[in-house]
Amino acid sequence: MFVTAALVSRNIPVGSVAVIFTAQRTDRDDAAYEAAAQRMEELAYQQPGFVAVESVRGDDGLGITVSYWKNDADAKAWRDNAEHAEMREQGRARWYSAYTLYVARVERGYQWP
Repeated sequence: MFVTAALVSRNIPVGSVAVIFTAQRTDRDDAAYEAAAQRMEELAYQQPGFVAVESVRGDDGLGITVSYWKNDADAKAWRDNAEHAEMREQGRARWYSAYTLYVARVERGYQWP
């Protein structure tokens, strides 16, 4: 499995919002996808309320990205960001054959070691 980010979500504050994006990649235009994914991560880090992101993708193209936000308003502002919205449309048209997105609140967390 290809890991694009280490476990950076240590100490996510209780009450944070987790946006869980699971997607099946197409085999189209890998270089453009990688550039877009990198840009979206850079943009997310600049958004108010951003806490952390974790992302993994298997060799079969199935990936999961979890972004963490201080609150629901910040997560919605990320959803509504114009550059992110444009990239989301490109994802639907070019890079994903299917995806799901869930929004959840962090109630507790554990870590090891």
